[in-house]
Amino acid sequence: MNRFEAFTTRFVQSVGKKEGSVSPVITPSASYGYGDPETAEGIFEGSVKKPVYARMGNPTTAQLEGILAQMDGGIGAVATGSGMGAVSLAVLSLAQAGDEIISIGGLFGGTYSFFSETLPRYGITTHFFATDELEKAEEAITSKTKVIFLESVGNPSMRLPDIAAVAAIASRHGVALIVDNTITPLAVSPLALGADISVYSTTKIISGNAAALGGAAVFREIGEADKFRGERYKSIHGIIQKMGGMALIPNAKKKVLRDFGMSANAFASYLTLLGLETLPLRMERIVQSMETVALALSQEGLTVNHPSLPGHPDHELYEEAFPGGCGTLLTLDFGSREKAFAFLAKSRLATITANIGDSRTLALHMASTIYRDFDDGAKAFLGITPGLVRVSIGLESAADIIDDFVQASR
Repeated sequence: MNRFEAFTTRFVQSVGKKEGSVSPVITPSASYGYGDPETAEGIFEGSVKKPVYARMGNPTTAQLEGILAQMDGGIGAVATGSGMGAVSLAVLSLAQAGDEIISIGGLFGGTYSFFSETLPRYGITTHFFATDELEKAEEAITSKTKVIFLESVGNPSMRLPDIAAVAAIASRHGVALIVDNTITPLAVSPLALGADISVYSTTKIISGNAAALGGAAVFREIGEADKFRGERYKSIHGIIQKMGGMALIPNAKKKVLRDFGMSANAFASYLTLLGLETLPLRMERIVQSMETVALALSQEGLTVNHPSLPGHPDHELYEEAFPGGCGTLLTLDFGSREKAFAFLAKSRLATITANIGDSRTLALHMASTIYRDFDDGAKAFLGITPGLVRVSIGLESAADIIDDFVQASR
C-alpha cells in the first residue's frame, strides 16, 4: 500500500472524533486556568501535560501537531504561524552567533533571504551549494557547522537533492539535517531518509485551500548514542538530560517559540486539520496530473522544467527516489518578461498569486515579483530567468490545464 492510500485512512480517522463533536474543536482561549498552585508549578516544570499559554501551544494546535508527527514518523511537532516561522524555529533552535549553516540546492526566495540577509545580522553564516556540489558542501563543514538545510524540491529551480546522500554526509560529521518538505508531504519522508527535522509551510498543499496561514516543524527522537549528545550541541545537553528523547521539542519551544512568538492560532490549526483529511487524495491526483501536463506542454513546444521529463538533469533521481512524485510545481520559461506576461494575461484558468499547493492552478512570473530585489548572482544560483513562470498544478482536469496553457502560449 502506497503512503497516499495508507494516510487516506489515517488522516480522516485521526482528525474526526467518534464521540461528541466529530469536527475538531476550536479552542480560541489565549490563556488557561491552572486550578491550583501545585498544578501550575507542574505545568511550568513540564511534569503536568496541560496548556501553559497560547503562545506556547493550544489544544486545537496540539491535535494538528500530533497528526503531522505521525505523518513524518517523528516524536512530535511544533506548529507555527507560517512556513517561515517553522524554518526560523528549526534553525534557531540549534544555531547561535558564530555558527555556520550549509544550504544545498534551490531555495524559496524567503528562505534564501533568511539565510543570506537576516541570519548574518545575528552572527550566523550560511554557505550555499548546488545539488551537484555535495563534495564541496562536505568539505565546507567545520566545527562551527550546526545545520545542513535543503528543500526536497528546489522552488522554483525544480532541482532534486539526493536527500539520502546528504543525510549520510550529515551523519558522518554529526551535523543536524533539516529538510523543507513543503512541496512533498507524504510523497517524501525526510526523517525516514535520515533528516533530524522536517519543516513545512502548511499554508500550501497540506491546507490546500488558501484559507489558513501556518507552518510546522517535525522532530525525530534523540537516541542514547546520538549526535545531539556530542560536543557540537552542548548547549542543549541540559534539556536532553531532563527531557530525554523528545528534547528537540522543548528545546525549540523554550529557545525560540517562547521568545519569538511565531505561534500558530487555533482557527488556522482547525482549517489545516480539515485540509489534512483530503491531503492524500489531492496529492495523488496532482502528481498524476503533473506528469501528464508536463509531458504534453513539452510536446507542444513549451520550455518546461520538471524532473519527470527525460531531459531533466535529475530525471534518473526522480525515477529512483521520488516514487510519490515531487509535488505541485513545474516552471515554464518564455524567454522574456513580455512573453511571460502575455501568457499570464491570456490564461483563463491560472490564478496569478505567490501561493503554491492550492486546489486551484496558480502561476506567477518570478523575476518581477518574489525575486525582483535579488541581484543577478542570486538569481542565477536560484534559477531565476527573465521569462520564468512558476506554475502550481491544481485539481482541475489535466486536459483543461493543457488546453488553456497551449492557447495562452500562442
